[in-house]
Amino acid sequence: MKKEEIKEAIDLIVAEIKKAKRIVVVSHVGPEADAVGSLLGMTLSLREMGKEVVPYLEDPVPALCKFLPGSETITHSFEGVEAVDLTIAVDCGQLERLGKGLVAFEGKGTVLNLDHHRTNDYFGKVNLVLPDASAAGEIVYDVLKAGNLPITKDVAVNLFSAMHTDTGSFRYASASADAFRKAGELVAYGVEPELVSQNFYENLPLVRVKMLAKVLATLEVLEDGKLAILHITQEMLDSEGATRDVVDGFVDYARSINGVEVGVLIRQAISDGDEDLFKVSFRSKGRVDVSKISESFGGGGHSAAAGCVLEGTLKEVRDIVVKAVNGAL
Repeated sequence: MKKEEIKEAIDLIVAEIKKAKRIVVVSHVGPEADAVGSLLGMTLSLREMGKEVVPYLEDPVPALCKFLPGSETITHSFEGVEAVDLTIAVDCGQLERLGKGLVAFEGKGTVLNLDHHRTNDYFGKVNLVLPDASAAGEIVYDVLKAGNLPITKDVAVNLFSAMHTDTGSFRYASASADAFRKAGELVAYGVEPELVSQNFYENLPLVRVKMLAKVLATLEVLEDGKLAILHITQEMLDSEGATRDVVDGFVDYARSINGVEVGVLIRQAISDGDEDLFKVSFRSKGRVDVSKISESFGGGGHSAAAGCVLEGTLKEVRDIVVKAVNGAL
């Protein structure tokens, strides 16, 4: 988007927010910290304005995100929720990825779409889609700043956490000069970066560490060391009593290996009863645009981080993925 288009979209979003009384804020299924942080940052700002806000996620809040201010107020059902004036979707490229509950909710009102995925399909009445943004949390911050909307310490903690995690602690190419500047501004609102880091990286549930040991034992390194694959079966999760969110981020261990260009994590059962469906997460060090691989299978994402869902047996899915990555390499 050009600068004038960005300004126009932000102005329209702020205008819709200011005139709305009841608002739903929603993000994608299988949420991670950018989804939760950007959702809560927007929610808490709107509540400071006196708006009635329903923060909605189809799936549970990941354990590592439960320290985020306001996380306990997120709902997972539209039962009893009356029609709203406005629905604000953050960090989601397709309407259906907001979950069956949101899609079926007939009282959505005007839909606004704030996202940073290149593969976004522009499902909103107003679409602010900025692929160069470090995180959806950065886009929410831009909107709040431009509209002079409330930014409290709790809002800042959520938005900083979104940016902190989606940039890999500011290690990825998405950690632009703008991202660093905005992160610094959020710190000035009272964010304590060391506490955010402690909660995400030094507060791990024991079950996550046990699952990591099991998952690393599945490691395959192929294509002359350029492709690393990990997998997780439902049986592995059940053996430790682990939920699916416990293994979020494990794909990064595959990418982190010296010489590996693409890391892949294949996880069985995207929801209960879907043992024939596998969520495939791709990570790239930059040479391969993994969003193109994901798109070829009906998925999407960023050039360095993308995902899709494939049906079959573990071996069938693994073989499909190896062939696709090999072709890209």
